[in-house]
Amino acid sequence: MKQQNTVLRLFGQLHEQRVRLTFIGISIIIYVSLAIWTPMYSAIVVDHLWQSIKAGWESGTAFHITWDNMGRDLVQLTIQYFCMWLFYFLQSYLMANVADTLVMNLRRQVAEKLNRLPLSFFDQNKAGEILSRLTSDLDKMSEVMQTGLLKMVVAVGTVIGSICVMLYYSIPLTLLFLVFMAISVTITRIVAGKSLRYAGNRLETISKLTGLVEEYYNGRNVIKAYNHEAESLEQVIAAAENARKANQKVDFMSNCVNPLIRLLSRIAHVVIALITGHALLNGTMTVGVVQAFFQYINQTSEPLTEASYMINSLQAALAAAKRTFKLLDEPEEISDPVQPVTLERAKGSIAFENISFGYNPEHLLMKNINFTAVPGQKIAVVGSTGAGKTTLVNLLMRFYEINGGKITIDGLNTAEMTRSGLRKNFGMVLQDSWLFSGTIAENIAYGRPDASREEVIEAAKAAKVDYLIRTMPQGYDTVLTNEASNFSAGQRQLLTIARVFLCNPPILILDEATSSVDTRTEAEIGKAMQQLMKGRTSFVIAHRLSTIRDADIILFMEQGNIIEQGNHKELLAKGGAYATLYYSQFE
Repeated sequence: MKQQNTVLRLFGQLHEQRVRLTFIGISIIIYVSLAIWTPMYSAIVVDHLWQSIKAGWESGTAFHITWDNMGRDLVQLTIQYFCMWLFYFLQSYLMANVADTLVMNLRRQVAEKLNRLPLSFFDQNKAGEILSRLTSDLDKMSEVMQTGLLKMVVAVGTVIGSICVMLYYSIPLTLLFLVFMAISVTITRIVAGKSLRYAGNRLETISKLTGLVEEYYNGRNVIKAYNHEAESLEQVIAAAENARKANQKVDFMSNCVNPLIRLLSRIAHVVIALITGHALLNGTMTVGVVQAFFQYINQTSEPLTEASYMINSLQAALAAAKRTFKLLDEPEEISDPVQPVTLERAKGSIAFENISFGYNPEHLLMKNINFTAVPGQKIAVVGSTGAGKTTLVNLLMRFYEINGGKITIDGLNTAEMTRSGLRKNFGMVLQDSWLFSGTIAENIAYGRPDASREEVIEAAKAAKVDYLIRTMPQGYDTVLTNEASNFSAGQRQLLTIARVFLCNPPILILDEATSSVDTRTEAEIGKAMQQLMKGRTSFVIAHRLSTIRDADIILFMEQGNIIEQGNHKELLAKGGAYATLYYSQFE
């Protein structure tokens, strides 16, 4: 994305804040006008004051300030300076509001975007890197808009107006000053050329560091178990060192170049001071004009001196905006049909017809997958790790889009349904349990937020977790925090199973649902599951074949394809891959 396009797109996000921006614009115009007029007026006041003091000295009379003699002028000058502060405060306050609202809108857009992205995006990006775009990138953008952008806009108007007045007072002195400033601008442009690249690299290194820390935090138990603390620490230190180097380059461009530009500005001040001092002695310039001229020099040189810092800050904001817009431009899931087929509550008839699928369309994982399940059947999906078992049920839920063929439920093509309409017919228990920060009751009722407390308790009893919940300090109102670390993996799995009991879906997907529980608990859950699966089509992914011998259909998968299907007795009679795996588990 080109830099100009990023700028235009960023300002396009501000169209809903036209009123605030209008007031900011008016405030800037008034402030800049006062900043240009006030030094000119101060020249008149100082000259008047100087003439009055000089006249009193020559006549030998005391000089007094009265309302008519200087009082009115000094009060007006004070009011002008006060108004300058007032309008600067107003524009700063409004700009902070605009920046924070912009960031809030972008965060909302990113959050909505994440809900529309396919699972393949999350497979290819670390959670920490995505998190950094939502936090540090947008925080940087807000900070810069509140400071750098506002200063830049004010500086442009102030510099142009000040130079015009300086030319009015003295063309030669103004041209001399502009020579020094031209050198400063040239240095600033050279610095700005490198700043965007360095700023983008800094954001990349920070996001990688964030992703690495998040990954190692989640895997801290595994790291400790395998004594990899030193190696993981080295990798974090290496990522932190890369971030430090990137930060160092950006900070150098932002801070270390300023003294050179400031030095040039001070040299210009000295040279002009010598010339104006000579002019003052010759009477070609007045005291008021000299002090006003130096006010304009300060108003012009200071923004130009800070230009490298402001430009670097803006470049950092543009780099952050570029990364944010890149995320917003990621390919989304295929849109739901305009006139979708509705499936209020499925009976459970499911068919895979000539299904082909690949995470990369050029390299298909599945080819010509065919099977049919009638309502109420239990379909077991078995095979070695990586055979495609989970992928098969992910296609059923439309977590991924198929490359060919069609999947039907009750004869209706799932591609013609909305995803929400399709998924409300499923209950899913994954191998990795997921619980959010909230009460136990809220976690169980995640699929049915309107469920009564009695229904939640019944679901917990069915999942054999009611007794455990009642031993907690606040029972069902106990708040789960820190990934429910006070629950074992098996206990967390029981809570997710209770969640499915409560939803009472017509189709079940159990992906190693009891892999984290002990044998006795597994047997108790198995009884409850058998009751739950009555009259429902169920897909069970399992490695322990003893748990799926009663399945109506067993799909044995290998390298993404179904190589055998039938019931337990049929597959054993064939003496194929399933029989080999089964007997290997019971030798």
